[in-house]
Parts: sequence; C-alpha cells; structure tokens
Amino acid sequence: MKQLIISIILVCTSLYALAQGDTITLADPSIFKDADTYYLYGTGKANGFGVYTSTDLKTWKTNELNALTKGESFGTSGFWAPQVFKHHNKYYIAYTANEQIAIAEASSAMGPFKQQQLKHITLSGKHIDPFVFKDTNGELYLYFVRLTNGNRIYMARLNNNLTDIDSTTLKPCITATETWENTVNSNWPVTEGPTVVKIKNLYYMFYSANDFRNIDYAVGYATAPSPLGPWKKYNSNPLISRKITNQNGSGHGDLLRGKDGKWYYVFHTHYSNNKVSPRKTALIELKLTGDGNFETIPSSLRYLKSR
Repeated sequence: MKQLIISIILVCTSLYALAQGDTITLADPSIFKDADTYYLYGTGKANGFGVYTSTDLKTWKTNELNALTKGESFGTSGFWAPQVFKHHNKYYIAYTANEQIAIAEASSAMGPFKQQQLKHITLSGKHIDPFVFKDTNGELYLYFVRLTNGNRIYMARLNNNLTDIDSTTLKPCITATETWENTVNSNWPVTEGPTVVKIKNLYYMFYSANDFRNIDYAVGYATAPSPLGPWKKYNSNPLISRKITNQNGSGHGDLLRGKDGKWYYVFHTHYSNNKVSPRKTALIELKLTGDGNFETIPSSLRYLKSR
C-alpha cells in the first residue's frame, strides 16, 4: 500500500510539472510581436538562436529549428542578445557574435536568418547588445554597447539597407554614474542591454546596470527629446531590481506592448540564490502613469514556461 501511495504521488507530481511546463532559460531575452503571434528569442545556444512562439504571452511553444544557425550568418561563437524587427516587409535580426554586431534577414520571424555576405557592422573594438530603433520619420538607429573603460551604451544612424552605420553619427548615450549602477564600485562599470521606444514625443531607453553576475543587476530607464539624446535618467531608478522581484540578477531584457494594450518587460534572473546560470526568463507588467513615468507591478511577475 505504501509503495502504491508513493507511485501515485510521483505520477501526480509528474503530471503537475508537465501541466506547468518547463521554465524557459534564455538570457538577454527579446519578444517580437507580429500580427497575433509573439516570438521569443535570447541567449542560450552555442550555435545560434532558437525561437519560441505564443499567442497569449503565457503558453510558449518550443520550435525544433533554429531561427539563426552558425555558418549561415556572421559569427562562430558568443551568440548573444538577439533582437528581431520588421522593415520594408522583411524580417531582420540584430545580434552579437564574436563580440561584434551583425544583422541578418529572413522572410519570416521564424527564420532562418541569413546573410549573403558573412560580415559584422563596421566598428573598431568590441561591441555587444544591439537594438535597432525605427523612428516615426523612418530613420533607423542602432543602439549598442562599446567595451571601452566599461560597458557603455552608444548609438549611430543605420543606413537604409541595414548593412552598416554612418560612423560620423556615433555618440555616447548612457554610462554608469549612479550608485545603483555600480554597487561594488567596479573599475569596469556596466550599462548595457538597451531598448528604445517612442511614446508620444518622448523617447525612452531601458537599460541594465552592474555586471550580470552581480545580484544587484537591475533595470532603469532614461528619457530624451530626440533619439540622439541627451538622455536624462529617471529619478526613481532602478525600475526593476531584486528588491522588486525577490530574484537575484534581474535585468537585460526588452520592452513590449501586448495585444491587450499593456506594457511588459521581458528579462532574465539568476537561476537561484546560489547559481547564476542557466538564467531564467521572466515577464513583468509595467504601468505608464499620466505624467509619463513607468511603474512596476510586482505581483504580475511570472517565469515563462514552454510546453
């Protein structure tokens, strides 16, 4: 009888786990909404990027094929921080590989994303964490992180065919200057993972600060009257941190507006209090107040599950 009870408990536990799904472990996640489908990408594969799909931001389907595979676009290692966007009826992915930034294209958000010529954006030094922003006037901007005396967020205009930047427009945007952005007083301060959105006539840049291995890795934002800046940091930063989520290493994600009209931020946390990786993928709802500031809704936090 005792063995039967144990067997029943094990079966019920397995069924419950199956019903709940497996927690998705993508770092630096990004969600792209196209028509009625959400596409989730992130850092997690050694040979490129996978993709998950959902219609409700709750139930995610794993897809067997990669969205981007090593050898079909630039890069041999270090495939990090992808962002997918649509431009002139084509789909593009901006990403990091070999600590350089590349952009590949596809006919679908599922991929496969490829380059006819395997190349990276022309920039000296090392660069990571790209984000392509298309302004309402059609101009394209690349925001990214330069590895020089710290991780610093820069921007430059992209050319119309998305093959390279106009180097004469290169300029800094955000560096770590606040106490919350460098809690261990590191000689290599970190600001990274930019996401830019325009709301009415104001530009918002969400970014992360501190080393991702630091329990105080967190998210803040800044605003500007132009995509060129100057960027003014929000007084109540950080917006998302372990004090809000109760999870270490809460940061580096992407802002999106759901089909329900609500704002969400997808990001990663440490695997546990004692282990950084594999980082777990989470989603939290944000509220835009009447005075144009974002607030976090802590009770909305949930980890994304695949089935």
